Amino acid sequence: MTSESVLEIFKTITTIPRESGHEGPMTEFLKDWAARHSLKCKVDSTGNVNIIREASKGKEKVPSLVLQCHQDMVCEKKAGVDFDFSKDPINYVIEDGWMIAKDTTLGADDGIGIAACLALLESDVKCGKIECVFTISEETGMDGAEAMKKGFFTGKTLINLDSEDEGQLFIGCAGGVNTIATFSYGTEPLKPGFHCVKLVVDGAKGGHSGDDIDKGRANAVQQMARFLYTEKKHGLQLIAFKGGNKPNAIARECEAVIAVKDPEATMERFKVFGAFLKAEFAVSDRGVNVKAETVECKSPAVKARAAGRIISALAACPHGVEAMSQDIAGLVETSSNLAAVALGDGKAVVTTSQRSSVMSAREMMAEKIEALFSCAGAKVVHKFPYPGWKPDVNSNILKLCRNSYKRLFGTEPLVKAIHAGLECGLFLEKFPGLDMISFGPTLRGVHAPGEKMELASLDKFVALLEDVVCRFE
Repeated sequence: MTSESVLEIFKTITTIPRESGHEGPMTEFLKDWAARHSLKCKVDSTGNVNIIREASKGKEKVPSLVLQCHQDMVCEKKAGVDFDFSKDPINYVIEDGWMIAKDTTLGADDGIGIAACLALLESDVKCGKIECVFTISEETGMDGAEAMKKGFFTGKTLINLDSEDEGQLFIGCAGGVNTIATFSYGTEPLKPGFHCVKLVVDGAKGGHSGDDIDKGRANAVQQMARFLYTEKKHGLQLIAFKGGNKPNAIARECEAVIAVKDPEATMERFKVFGAFLKAEFAVSDRGVNVKAETVECKSPAVKARAAGRIISALAACPHGVEAMSQDIAGLVETSSNLAAVALGDGKAVVTTSQRSSVMSAREMMAEKIEALFSCAGAKVVHKFPYPGWKPDVNSNILKLCRNSYKRLFGTEPLVKAIHAGLECGLFLEKFPGLDMISFGPTLRGVHAPGEKMELASLDKFVALLEDVVCRFE
């Protein structure tokens, strides 16, 4: 097993469509791969896959070890890029020691975990029984882990291969929930003498709503709502409002169409607002930008009262870190992400997501968002809740991984919890007593175009995984 073999398999994976909820081609690839290598393969009714390699000769008494990752990827692309995730292979470059997808997400989250599992399964590494479990729809609700039945895997120790910082071993994660607010509205004709202006906020860096929520990055939806709220005093009609995409991604782009009496004045104020954004986010989002232009518009406007409620609620909606952990220095405990807004057909749908390593705080944050939007007249529902994973500092697999890392690389790894959600929390609920750890190579910009993987970190990740698997007893 080498990092080169892992990378070659991952390159193949970049050609396979696997957006969350549409993992069929990936599932079929895994089934075919197992058949070609004469390995036992189980697929449950949800689409989870378990490929099993029996123990090497002399290792029959070693307990089964589970390696786990997810089949799906977050599919995001830059505005205006002609790319179809349902059929087009990911375009990437190898540059300055990184593998980078410049216009789309790369899918190393968690395609590199899949590749590492397959490389291990086909290698001549001497080890005990290995169960490689590939779940579906982790990115949108952990559907595969949620639906998994008892007995789908038998091992009592699990290594999750879905972390993004080489040199760090993760033993805990946040739980989360999505909160969806839906406004209903009527329409009205444009006022006489009003003209339409299209406003765009783009070029924000975006990123993972867990890992990157503490980076202070610009949220395009939040910033558009901020401008529209101040612009209301000059008089406007709201015609269109769309921004963001996935619940677990920070919104990079947003556009709105409004009708105003003096479009030149509005565009000048928006230009000034853009200068404020560039100054405020000069460190975190150097590329953040605004654009405005007059447009022809035949669509009616949202009725004034409803438009005011929508804009005000979005402008007031919390986004970012709510609280830091009092137990683990530097760990975000609770946060909320104003992820997306889409307006049309008489409804405005606002998607947010909340995370916390303390479940009562997760519920508090979700209820806070619910209270805000309910007061503004929206109907609010909570979807896809998942539990956190409480750290176990006495874990046997942690001890093994720490010892392996120090022996291989001469330094101590960092042992941490992560604010992102991992499937480990759900597995612990379904398989009590499961001993777990998570590690991976260094990835940056996941859930956003420009996602990249550091190749030097891949070397160390592969070496650590092989060593741990061989030494596991």
